[in-house]
Amino acid sequence: MLPNRNLRLMLASAAFIGLSGPAFALDGADVVTKLNAAYALSGATIAYENVAVDGTTVTLTGVSVKPTAAPDKNFKIGDVTLEGVEESDNGGYYVETVTLPDVDVKEEDAAVTAKDITIGGLTIPGNPSGGTINDIVLYESAGTGPVTVTVKGKQVFSMEESEANLTKQESDAGFDFDATLSGIKADLSEVEDAKAKDAIEKLGLKTLAGEVTMKGSWEVASGNVSLEEYAFDFANVGRLAFAVDISGYTLEFMKSVQEAIKAQEANPNKEEANQAMGLAMMGLVQQLTFNSASLRFDDATITKRVLDYIGGQQGVSGDQLAQSLKGMVPLMMAQLNVPELQNQVSTAVNSYLDAPKSLTISAEPANPVPFPMIIGAAMGAPNTVPGVLGVKVTAND
Repeated sequence: MLPNRNLRLMLASAAFIGLSGPAFALDGADVVTKLNAAYALSGATIAYENVAVDGTTVTLTGVSVKPTAAPDKNFKIGDVTLEGVEESDNGGYYVETVTLPDVDVKEEDAAVTAKDITIGGLTIPGNPSGGTINDIVLYESAGTGPVTVTVKGKQVFSMEESEANLTKQESDAGFDFDATLSGIKADLSEVEDAKAKDAIEKLGLKTLAGEVTMKGSWEVASGNVSLEEYAFDFANVGRLAFAVDISGYTLEFMKSVQEAIKAQEANPNKEEANQAMGLAMMGLVQQLTFNSASLRFDDATITKRVLDYIGGQQGVSGDQLAQSLKGMVPLMMAQLNVPELQNQVSTAVNSYLDAPKSLTISAEPANPVPFPMIIGAAMGAPNTVPGVLGVKVTAND
């Protein structure tokens, strides 16, 4: 009796597993449907020719992206593989890895290639109209391998790799982000315009090499976006870094902007659409608050070469041009009727031209300033704007 009993249990178990398998199988079409529902707010639709599911792997063949604003255009992607796909508690999906095909696009005399394109930790929301950070498409990492651009058979741009990361903050309060484009090289030697070619050669810019980096954070509740740094760093040129901190960029604000863009694209009367868009943005910008901003340039010998080049065109040396600029800046600044800023700029320019190291323009008000106040000051009394924003100009610090 015991063997027969065990046999019946085994057969029953096998039947249960066979019947329950389809109920728990991934629905590849639903994955794309929910991804499209989330991306619709950004004005794009993902289409595919076929979807296949193998365990936790979803393979989409013949993938293309159609912009809502240009439905007649179809950007072909190719086959996309989603690995480690699992359904979330909120009805969405988490995808461990998304692998996209290499890019190899040719158009007339230009060609673009990109290899090893991947996305890691992709979160697809079940309800994209919700009001939390879990209701938007997010990824944990994204990147590419080598990227090249060729024109008429000559490589004019290349990049070794790119990498971007998003890290959720505690209690889903927001996320921190960073990105790096490394090993960038540009070849400007083939520029055809005679004047531009002469300037490039004399400024020593026939080839450029460097990287681009970005770092910041976004807090959902307050809509605080802090772009701590967005920097372009190139050898023998310098490093230009931009930073800005604003509040009010909430999920509601972001979706309102997206809806305004969709309405503009759907209106066949472009003049009317642009006017409506302008009014909508004027209303939305009133929800933002300015906290701080800065722009800093660290020189890597380009300043002297620029002075020598411009001076040469005017028949003077670079040093003579620098002395001339020192005298011109106070006169130009006096027209703005901002005495305190005039003195700062004059002092900073003099110091920088004497020994080019760094030049910084910062705006850090004592208290956050609503955007409507900035707009009002700019329209009513432009010379008060630097004071409202707490603008400062310094050099070599």
